[in-house]
Amino acid sequence: MTIVKIQKTDAQWRAMLEPIEFDVARRAATERAFTGKFWDHHQAGIYTCVCCNTPLFASDAKFDSGCGWPSYFKALNPDNVLEKIDRAHGMLRTEIICAVCDAHLGHVFPDGPPPTGLRYCINSASLRFDPQEK
Repeated sequence: MTIVKIQKTDAQWRAMLEPIEFDVARRAATERAFTGKFWDHHQAGIYTCVCCNTPLFASDAKFDSGCGWPSYFKALNPDNVLEKIDRAHGMLRTEIICAVCDAHLGHVFPDGPPPTGLRYCINSASLRFDPQEK
């Protein structure tokens, strides 16, 4: 599958994003724990990239990890997220970015629940939500 990359200037991203969304998605900032709009969100639907609307995570893969950020045990489509080594802040972590627009989403850790054992720890500011139709 070939992914067509979306590229914009910082000015274009700033014009379409809230300041916290720009800082997190385009500058790899992290929102404070327990403050994002989706950390305690339980509605059925799909979480998409705030920058390009690529589908990233389904609500049925969301779980309460207790960390204060939305957590998922799997990506909706693994091709839509890329892993990147992150050595910032004196730590070695695996950063997760959107495969379509390179937006910073968060990190993935090997301490999640079955069936994957993964915890995708994602910033709410990197996400939009598309509710499931009833």
